[in-house]
Amino acid sequence: MFKKILIANRGEIAVRIMATCREMDIRTVAIYSEADRQAYHVRTADEAYYIGPAPSTQSYLRIDAIIDIAQKSGAEAIHPGYGFLSENADFAEACERAGIIFIGPPAAAMRLMGSKIAAKALAQSVGAPTVPGYNGESQEDEVLIEEARRIGFPLLIKASAGGGGKGMRAVYSSADFVEQLAGARREARAAFGDETVFLERLIQRPRHIEIQVLGDQQGHLIHLGERECSIQRRHQKIVEESPSIALNPSLRAEMGNAAVRIAQAAGYVNAGTIEFMLDEDRQFYFLEMNTRLQVEHPVTEMVTGLDLVRHQLYIAAGEPLGITQEEISPRGHAIEVRIYAEDAYQNFLPSTGTITRYAPAKGPGIRLDSGVETGDEITQYYDPMIAKLIVYAEDRSAAVARMQQALEHSAIFGVTTNIPLLHAISINPAFQQGLTHTGFLEHRLPEAAIAQGSAPPDTVLLAAACYEITNEMGASQSPVTGSQNPWKRLGPWRMAGEARTIAYSYQEQEYKITLKPSLDGKGAWLTQIDARAPEEITYTIDSEGQVLLRHGSVQTRASVQQQKGETLVAHKGYTYQLQRRQPPDVDTAAHGGGAAHSQKTLKAPMAGTIVKVLVHDGDSVAAHQTLVILSAMKMEHAITAPYEGKVQHVHYQEGMVVPGGATVVDME
Repeated sequence: MFKKILIANRGEIAVRIMATCREMDIRTVAIYSEADRQAYHVRTADEAYYIGPAPSTQSYLRIDAIIDIAQKSGAEAIHPGYGFLSENADFAEACERAGIIFIGPPAAAMRLMGSKIAAKALAQSVGAPTVPGYNGESQEDEVLIEEARRIGFPLLIKASAGGGGKGMRAVYSSADFVEQLAGARREARAAFGDETVFLERLIQRPRHIEIQVLGDQQGHLIHLGERECSIQRRHQKIVEESPSIALNPSLRAEMGNAAVRIAQAAGYVNAGTIEFMLDEDRQFYFLEMNTRLQVEHPVTEMVTGLDLVRHQLYIAAGEPLGITQEEISPRGHAIEVRIYAEDAYQNFLPSTGTITRYAPAKGPGIRLDSGVETGDEITQYYDPMIAKLIVYAEDRSAAVARMQQALEHSAIFGVTTNIPLLHAISINPAFQQGLTHTGFLEHRLPEAAIAQGSAPPDTVLLAAACYEITNEMGASQSPVTGSQNPWKRLGPWRMAGEARTIAYSYQEQEYKITLKPSLDGKGAWLTQIDARAPEEITYTIDSEGQVLLRHGSVQTRASVQQQKGETLVAHKGYTYQLQRRQPPDVDTAAHGGGAAHSQKTLKAPMAGTIVKVLVHDGDSVAAHQTLVILSAMKMEHAITAPYEGKVQHVHYQEGMVVPGGATVVDME
């Protein structure tokens, strides 16, 4: 077995691989970019080496630099994780030339299955069903348009070298085809350096089912059952589970056998995933193969009891698999959700910043694969995934309930996260019944279902007020830092019977919370929200800012943090932003409050690169017309006109890097 390996990745997958390596007494070498000098994966490794500037093209995608560090550090093998160079056949070949083991499939298999067009042909050759479409060599617009008409609409334009939804466009009419084709090519070129596309009929309301395969160098290849990954946003999975409620034993065996045939025909070795679509008639179609460890591999680990990273290392070291197909016997149910730094209310716009508090749920059957800790930064340069929350239980209903509770007891401050969306999914009746498909978010979970409501729960208001008053009482101490804080221990005596009122605003509605010591000697408070009847409570605050409120025998919890003039409260899967009453803004008072209705500058929602400018100075534009396309965190974001008007000036050209908040377009 290896003594030392280099992990050519970052974030949670690097930390995950390191965990297994520690158990196997294998030393780990991390690489890091300028933006990741203090990253969690760097702190976790046994050794760490600087690889280059923050952009991945200058750091994590530098094959020569990675090979050089591996040789200097004495690493015998390289694990690529997922993303970055994990499916790059040139990288696998470079490792072989340098005498370093690549922990993954052979370059030939990777290159074959990395082309969706070639992979589709291979699947057809072994009798696996495929979706009707066009995967010919010609990339001429006229040919693609003609083939699109032959296939019929709706259809999908897909990048041949793609994955994770990059370079994929759904087209519902011929009038939109050319524009969507250009966007798919542009995104594919930026993500993979290859703008080759193919066309497929769009199957309505399919399930996304994938089969995990594992093969050794001796030709022994098995499958480990399925994962259902139907709930997606922007064609990227956010909820994965195993097993799938849609499969019966015969269909499971049929799909598993098809996956093994495809992998064997490709000469596949190590861990890989064959992805299928399953239509409403339970007909399945080969979609693609991912020639790497998947993001969602933990759900397979939970139901099979196998450590996939451990088996990857054994296989790469030349050891036989030692497991037969008959020995694979999945048990129980596992669900994984991906926690992203993004705003589900703003078209999943990524959120950057420093994580000021990271308090994930803990408990039986809960696993967290994470690449961050409190104080770490989410930057513009990489995928905004914070962590993967995985739960395991004896059956699906128990796993769903456990996931719901885990999300309700998770708190992340400093960046906006998709936890509210994930919680809304967990309590959705259709999800609980297993009625999922790839259009679930659009059809089953409209934005209104994710909304927090117009009024915050009483627990949120009371927790905020109790936290704030405790901090003020302990101003000479550090604010609520732990069990040694005397203000936490001694209760409300300091206020000497005086009442204190705090006003918060939430969604333009003001709330007044009054707290007064009851002087009963038990540390109780009389609380009143607006003009409601007073209520007696007691509370405590722990070192993580969690407020425990007691109303008689009933207890409720919320996590609280103050920052930038507002109080943030995480409660049951949602984070509420409570604003303190602010003094009037001088400019607003002088010029009136109507300026927001005549927005004249359009700003970049986050740092990124301008990939397309669709207007010129002086152009007249319609409301909601796309003016500029910004690429950030591997995705494209449209900057649109807020109203019908005229473009006064475009400040940036295509290819230029834009800071977050910079003015991109002036409107009149």
